[in-house]
Amino acid sequence: MKTTPLSIPLSIPGLAPVRECLVAATIRSRMRGLLGRDGLPEGTVMAFPGCRLLHTVGMRFALDIVFLDASSRVVRAFENVRPGRLFIWGGLGARTAVEARAGWLLSNTDPLAGSR
Repeated sequence: MKTTPLSIPLSIPGLAPVRECLVAATIRSRMRGLLGRDGLPEGTVMAFPGCRLLHTVGMRFALDIVFLDASSRVVRAFENVRPGRLFIWGGLGARTAVEARAGWLLSNTDPLAGSR
């Protein structure tokens, strides 16, 4: 899996800082995602470019999920998504899905700030 700090902005209005971004850039890495992991370190996220729909079937931990538009603005945000969800839809404007451990968004009062 490719790791890069520049694949999504390190500062997204209304969200906690991103220290490391894992990018699911290949079909194999997109299919695997975070499956098999027990968690993510603080500040680490996984981005799925071109993704509007996610699932958490087979996950071992809850996630915070945000969907970004083409300008990296948050269009939808979901907190504390438990394992086993079949569909998490970002909407037609979503261009990238970003997953982080649950609690990443909780410290932010309005994850959609600056995106309206």
